[in-house]
This record gives sequence, structure tokens and C-alpha cells, in this order.
Amino acid sequence: MKSKTINQEAPVGDVAPLTIGVLALQGDYEAHAQAFERAGAKTVLVRTKDDLKNLDGLAMPGGESTTMLNFLERDGFLEALGKFITVTPCFATCAGCILLAREVLHPPQKSLKLLDATVERNAYGRQIDSAILTEETALPGGPLEMVFIRAPRITRVGPEVEVLAQRDGHPTLVRQGHLLAATFHPEMTSDVRVQSLFLEMIRAERMK
Repeated sequence: MKSKTINQEAPVGDVAPLTIGVLALQGDYEAHAQAFERAGAKTVLVRTKDDLKNLDGLAMPGGESTTMLNFLERDGFLEALGKFITVTPCFATCAGCILLAREVLHPPQKSLKLLDATVERNAYGRQIDSAILTEETALPGGPLEMVFIRAPRITRVGPEVEVLAQRDGHPTLVRQGHLLAATFHPEMTSDVRVQSLFLEMIRAERMK
């Protein structure tokens, strides 16, 4: 489990806005779109596999992972999504994190198996057990407010996964190459540091 401080710098000069697709099948995808727009990106709502074209990155929001899977398994969308994320930066939160994980428990569930992590569904209890916490993070700018709603818990990460924030010793924000995942809802606060980090990850990928 690796952890390090992120050097997150603002883009210099006339940098064209990045276009972020927001998976809009279920969950509060509008809040994600608004947060990325506050961070300086353009957004496109993604409802079919054809909507994956001409995107710089993709955000997969929270919601109910089983319901999302039911939508994604129509018309080859899930397979197309997996191929797209293999080569395109992706930011996944809550249920999106579950879909991205290599292993899902409590109960086991199908996933894209792209993030080398084990995730337990609904690990922190029911809706009534939701919480807002402020925790230390590797991102610059001090502690980060985290909104947990029926949140999953990351119980294992692979050697290539960087841990950027934790709750009670369990990762809550992780990065693996061009993938970024959170078990909380950064779109539900006014702080756009997580979204800005994702945009910088996209720019860094382009320079490789």
C-alpha cells in the first residue's frame, strides 16, 4: 500500500478545457458534471456506448452498482466500457469504484476488474449510517471533507495502487496509473481538488 503527496499544479497558459464524460445511467451524475465544470472542464452525459467517443476522460458516479450493471449489460455497453477505460483515464466514486474493482465482496458481484483492489459493498451500514468526515490527504490544501453514503470499503490494494486518503486505516481515495477511485462523494462538496487531480492526471497521460 503506497502513499505519497501529490504535486497538483494549475495548468499554465491557454490550455483548452478537457471533455469529461459522466456516466448517466443512475446516481447523481448531474452533481458530478457540475463539479467538473467548476474545476474548468467541459462535460458530456454518457448513456450509450456511442457516447464514449471524443472524450478525454470518464467519470463513473455513485448510485446502486447492481442497477448500473443491469443497464450496462444491454447492447454490449459493459464490454465497450471496459475497453474504453483500459486506455482512457477514469474517475470512479462509490458504486463506480465497485464496478471498477478487481474483486467485489459482500456479496460478490461482477465488475470490470481494472482497479487492483478488493471492495466490500455497503461496508459502513445503511443510508442512516452515512457520515461526513474530514480526513488528511496526500492532496495539497489540507484535510479533505468526505461524504460517505452507504459507502463501500476498500480492504485490499495491489502494489501499483497509491493510497491518497484513508478512513480508519482503509483507503478512501486511490490512484492506479490512469485510474482514480473514491469510496466517498467528492461531488457533494464545494472542494474540487479531487476533480482537479483527475484533470491533471489526464494531462500527464497525454505527455507520456
